[in-house]
Amino acid sequence: MDDSEIKEYVRKTYSEIAKTGDSCCPSSCCGPSAVDLTLRSGYSVDDLKEVPESSVMGLGCGNPVALASLKEGDIVLDLGSGGGIDVFMAARKVGAHGKAIGVDMTEDMVLRGRSAASQYGYENVEFRLGEIESLPVEDSSVDVIISNCVINLSPDKERVFQEAYRVLKPGGRIMISDLVTYGELPGEVKRSFSAWAGCVGGALEKDRYLDAIVRAGFGDVRVLSESACDLGVPPQLKGKIASVQVEAHKS
Repeated sequence: MDDSEIKEYVRKTYSEIAKTGDSCCPSSCCGPSAVDLTLRSGYSVDDLKEVPESSVMGLGCGNPVALASLKEGDIVLDLGSGGGIDVFMAARKVGAHGKAIGVDMTEDMVLRGRSAASQYGYENVEFRLGEIESLPVEDSSVDVIISNCVINLSPDKERVFQEAYRVLKPGGRIMISDLVTYGELPGEVKRSFSAWAGCVGGALEKDRYLDAIVRAGFGDVRVLSESACDLGVPPQLKGKIASVQVEAHKS
């Protein structure tokens, strides 16, 4: 397995999810439906009423918007925006003078987000096709970066955090929900394409994940919440996968 093979497999998997509208990361905190999984991830019923139905896909492992303390006029960037649930939630919080931008490497996901934005009249929303390791975003142009169960899918997480640091304004911050591990994963899991697409194969050990954020230049790195994630996880990984909410700042 090399990085390009992993990316292509993940891209094809999520392209199919975008087209069908069903399934979630098959090995993350999954429930029987996209709505149920989304609620389990930390969203409220009222949250789901305020976003396009097509954006609720059950792909997350947290609710970064709820913790991001967004304010009117903020420019928000979502890394790996999928169907756009967090982009649409952020857009409501930042208002007409702010903007919510979603970046995703899967064209079908970008088209799904754009379609919903057009259908529901979101004028402060933009979906861009691109990779989170090479963001199609200008330097120092974003106030807040959010991401929801996506960075674990990248083979080069250090590059992702370096790019996040680049595009943030001084004083900007990241608010990330993601999956990490307690200890190293078995080799057969790391070498499994399906485990990578299922949000597990590429998950880093918790301390290594936090260290990657620090090495990118961020300060005040804090884990705001942490919980075990066992639903849908292979038996040999029970107790080894956690959902974390991480905040960090660009000084």
